[in-house]
Amino acid sequence: MPLIDDIVAMDEELRTWRRDIHAHPELGFEEHRTADFVAKKLTEFGIDVVRGIGKTGVVGVLREGNETRSIGLRADMDALPIAEDNTVPHRSTCHGTMHACGHDGHTTMLLGAAKYLAATRNFRGQVNFIFQPAEEGIGGARAMIEDGLFEKFPCDSLYAMHNAPGVPVGKFGATAGIRTAAGAFFDIDVIGKGAHGAFPDQGVDPVLIASELVTSLQSIVSRNIRPSETAVLSVTQFHAGDAYNVIPDRARLSGTVRTLSVDLMNQIEERVRQRAASVAAAHGGTAEVDFRIVFHPVINDEATTSTAANVCSGLVGESDVITSSPPGTGSEDFSFMSEKVPSCYLILGNGISAPLHNSHYDFNDDALAYGASFFAGVVENVLAPAET
Repeated sequence: MPLIDDIVAMDEELRTWRRDIHAHPELGFEEHRTADFVAKKLTEFGIDVVRGIGKTGVVGVLREGNETRSIGLRADMDALPIAEDNTVPHRSTCHGTMHACGHDGHTTMLLGAAKYLAATRNFRGQVNFIFQPAEEGIGGARAMIEDGLFEKFPCDSLYAMHNAPGVPVGKFGATAGIRTAAGAFFDIDVIGKGAHGAFPDQGVDPVLIASELVTSLQSIVSRNIRPSETAVLSVTQFHAGDAYNVIPDRARLSGTVRTLSVDLMNQIEERVRQRAASVAAAHGGTAEVDFRIVFHPVINDEATTSTAANVCSGLVGESDVITSSPPGTGSEDFSFMSEKVPSCYLILGNGISAPLHNSHYDFNDDALAYGASFFAGVVENVLAPAET
């Protein structure tokens, strides 16, 4: 089945853009060079540009005709605090930071669609190209919304996509309903009483309390949550002390929780607070809990997702479009946008690659024409000129 010929013809240009962005990764709300790159390209294409929406966010606006219909296309721009272990020529030039989630590819695909649509203008209405900062748990979507994103750039429907390692290039996923999980981060400070390591009876050991608490927290999912519900609780950090013979005053546990509903997330938060207080008190210590929900579930609108699936089928054939699959426990702050506008969050195959958030990950450039063709195709479908 055909991709858009004019976008396929851009392939080398798209690869060059993507690799340039990959080589210069920036963390959330620090995407100044990336935002400059995006804004410069949009301006070159003849698209109106607005900057500073959500700090470093960029929105391009392309209007054709007098119709009031509008559509939003969103891509994320930020990288991760991971040192890249790839040896490719376009590897990160920023020590300790890399595009380990493919946002360089997402940004490039949306730029490719923007260039094509600005040249062809085979639609009627307004297209809002939304380049979002700080997706990786830092609040970029909320920041753009709080800056009036949808008041300034109304969208009747909204589309975003994410690459999927292990799914063949040329396959799409467009499934209605819950697609990603709510996500929370937590920090638990355990306060004890420091002592000499040779005289533990003279102190209250926060390392012991925190160690017991790790095990207790794991039992929340296995013993307090119905087996039919999906929940994940992972303790991912443990920090305490800096000497061999000193029991410290404090220890800190940090981690993440994922659920498919905010109500279940609230239940787990309550249990985390109870466990931290009771385990610490049993040993004579105390605990302070900072539990913050940073993602809601992404819920794909049925009608919007049906439109997306039809566009994908037109590009690659119906057999290469997944329209039924279980939700994942990863999280995505596109969720906050999908609560405001009927949306579809798609999956795009990245082929055989390292997993996301891995130091060996790299976006598969073979997927660029597929993603850009979808973004352009959905605009031409949703904002198709009225027949006369």
